[in-house]
Amino acid sequence: MTLCLGVLLAQIDTSVVNLALHPIATALSLGVAPLQWIVDGYNLTYALFLLTGGLLGDLFGRRRIFTAGVAIFCAGCLTCGVANDAAVLILGRVVAGLGAAFLLPASLAILRVEWTDPAERGRALGIWAGCNGLAFAIGPTLGGMLIQGFGWRSVFLIVLPVGALACVLARLSVPESADPQGRRFDLAGQIFGAVALGGLALTAIEGRETPGLLAVTLPVTALAIALFVAVERRHGDAALVPISLFRIADFTGAIGATAAMTFGMYGLLFLLPLCWQTAGANASPLDPVQAGLGLLPMAAIFVMVSRCSGALTERFGTRATIAAGTGIIGLGLLVVALTEGGRPMGLAQAGLVLTGLGMGANTGPLMGVAVASVSAARSGTASALINVARMVGATLGVAGLGTLYALCGSGAHALSVALVTGGLVQLGGALLAWLTIGRTSHMDAGGQAPSS
Repeated sequence: MTLCLGVLLAQIDTSVVNLALHPIATALSLGVAPLQWIVDGYNLTYALFLLTGGLLGDLFGRRRIFTAGVAIFCAGCLTCGVANDAAVLILGRVVAGLGAAFLLPASLAILRVEWTDPAERGRALGIWAGCNGLAFAIGPTLGGMLIQGFGWRSVFLIVLPVGALACVLARLSVPESADPQGRRFDLAGQIFGAVALGGLALTAIEGRETPGLLAVTLPVTALAIALFVAVERRHGDAALVPISLFRIADFTGAIGATAAMTFGMYGLLFLLPLCWQTAGANASPLDPVQAGLGLLPMAAIFVMVSRCSGALTERFGTRATIAAGTGIIGLGLLVVALTEGGRPMGLAQAGLVLTGLGMGANTGPLMGVAVASVSAARSGTASALINVARMVGATLGVAGLGTLYALCGSGAHALSVALVTGGLVQLGGALLAWLTIGRTSHMDAGGQAPSS
C-alpha cells in the first residue's frame, strides 16, 4: 500500500495538471509559453534526476530515498498550491519533478529486494502497475471535480495528506535496504547523463515550436551521450549506469519494449482527448470532464488486468505475456485509427479497451524483467533506467505523434495517420520483446531467470 501511494501521487499529478492549465491561465493571466513550462518543468526535472534517484537508493537506503522523494514532491505541490505568479508555479513543478525522480525508482527497487519469491513478486508488480491505470481513472475525473468545486489550487493541495500518510507508512512498514558495494556518487556520469536526457527531452518537446533550437540541442545531446558512454565505460562496475547492463538481453529487451509501449500509449492519450474536445462533422465536442470519463473503460481494464499479470506470466511465460501485451496495445491504436476523429465512440472505446488490456498485461512483467535481470544491488539503477525508458518513450510519443498530427492538418485524417504510426511502433516493440526476453533461460512470473 505504501509504495502504491507513492506511485499514485506522481502519476495522478501528471494527468490532473493538464486539466488545470486553462483555469491557471485565466487566474494568473498567462500565455502559452508559461503553460508549456508548467508541464515541461516537471518532465525535464524528472528526466534529469531519475538516474540519480536510483543510484542514491542503492547507496544510502531505498526507504530513505523513497520517503525523501515523497516529502520533496509534496513540498513542490505546496509551492504550486500557494503560487501567485508563473515563476513560483514553475519552481514548484520543478521541485515536484525532483521528488518523483527519487520516489518512483526507489519504490520499484524495494519491490525487487523485499519480494524474494518470484510468484509473490509478480503479484506485487501487478498491483504496482495497476496503480498506473488507477491514476488514469482517478486523475481526469477527480481533477475535473476538484477544479469545478474548489478551484485549480486544490489539485496540488489534495496530495499533501496522501503524501504525509505515505511517509508515515514507509517508516512503519518498509524495511530499509541498501547495496553500495564500493560504489560512489558518479558526478561526471550524472552531469553528462543529465545533459543527454535533458537535451533529448528538450528537443522532443520544443523542437517543433522552435526549429532553430535543434541546431544547438542535437549536437549537444549527441556529444553528451558519447561522453556519458566513455565515462561510464571507464568507471566499470562503479559507474552510474554500468554499460555491462546492456549486454543482458532481457534487460535491453525490456528497456526497448517499455519505450515503445509508452510512445504509442501517451501519444494516444494526448491526441484522442484533444480530438474529442474539437467539434466534428457529426458530433458536438466533449468538455474536459466528459473526455476524461471517455478514458475510464481503458483505465478500468488496465487496473483489472494488471492484478492478474503475475498469473498470466505463470500460465503463458514472461516473453509471451510481454510480447502479446505490447502487440495488443498496437492493435488498439490501429482500431482507434479507423475512427473519424475518435467517433463513433463505440469503435474508439473498443480500441481503448484493447489498449488497456495490453498495458495491464505487460506493464508489471516489463518492470519485473528489468529489475530481476540484474543483481539486487543494482535494483535501484535498473528501476531508474526502466523509468527513464518510460519517460523517453512518452516524451517522444507526445512530441513525435503530436508533430505528425499537426503536419497532417490536425483533423480526423491526421489522427489516423499518427495512430497508425504509433501502432506500428508498438508492434515493433512486441517483436523486440519476443526476440530478446527469456531467450536464453526460462523466466518465471517475477521476471527472474533461475540462473541468477
